[in-house]
Amino acid sequence: MKNKTLLAVGLMVVAMGSAQAQKLTAAGATFPYPIYSKWFSEYSSAHQGVEINYASIGSGGGIAQVTKGLVDFGASDMPMTDDMLSSSPVKLIHIPTVLGAVVPIYNVPGAKDLRFSGETLADIYLGKIQNWNDAKIAKENPDAKLPDQKIIVVHRSDGSGTSFIWTDYLSKVSKDWQGGPGKGTALSWPTGVGGKGNEGVAGLVRQMPGAIGYVELIYALQNKIAFGSVKNSAGNWITASIQGVTDAAASVKSMPADYRVSITNAPGANAYPISSFTYLLIPKNGTKAENRKVLKDLLSWMLKSGQGEASNLSYAPLPQELVEKELKTVYSLQ
Repeated sequence: MKNKTLLAVGLMVVAMGSAQAQKLTAAGATFPYPIYSKWFSEYSSAHQGVEINYASIGSGGGIAQVTKGLVDFGASDMPMTDDMLSSSPVKLIHIPTVLGAVVPIYNVPGAKDLRFSGETLADIYLGKIQNWNDAKIAKENPDAKLPDQKIIVVHRSDGSGTSFIWTDYLSKVSKDWQGGPGKGTALSWPTGVGGKGNEGVAGLVRQMPGAIGYVELIYALQNKIAFGSVKNSAGNWITASIQGVTDAAASVKSMPADYRVSITNAPGANAYPISSFTYLLIPKNGTKAENRKVLKDLLSWMLKSGQGEASNLSYAPLPQELVEKELKTVYSLQ
């Protein structure tokens, strides 16, 4: 009996040591950080011994770390380009996890419920519109009390998927933007000041009267910062919402096998125009078999159980048919 007890204790110690070894490291986008933080915490609580450490450092940082093999997986709102994928020492696949909206936030004393066309946003970020009472802004907001106040442009200072979504949209609606700064995670901004992460941009706009910036919807809501409605491709003024993002996603009639798509400026009467999928970047081959097993289980949990919590944090859940397609991809991982 004594030997059996010792054997049982020994097995428990081995099991505990194995569980403690199941630590996943990840880094990347701040856009989905609120939902990832919740998901990873809940998954760890339900799976004793599993620990997931996620560094919210921006999509650019996430891509850099996962391609160098420094983390178990990365996160980016920007789908990696063909060149980025082919040059990466680590071969990666994209797994969409949730949908979200990027909103124009502003701090304009006395003004509320502002509206912005894509062309106006581009001109503000190009430095062509410099005052809040500019004729273009006034035309789009005839009932607003617009002060004679200088616009302080706030953008991201780090490599950012949120910046990619923002500039991907601006490139589609403004020839001047497309032919100038263009789209990407890190740009040469024509004007403005930089903030690190969605948190940094939200903080700067909140602190500076006259400021305008862009963040994922949940950051505007959590920080109680005003955000404007945006004119969509159908000519309608749309305030960001879960339904508006869902309508934008519905524009994808045939999802490509690698899941890399853009849904900014999507068609549809009610589609919110600055919407996007966000992705996890998963290595096709990993070094630790136990970590690969946990990662596969985590991904399937996020797709099957985690989606039900997305709307509580103002993200839009993935369409069910996409979830089913992605699960097949996840189950096929070695």
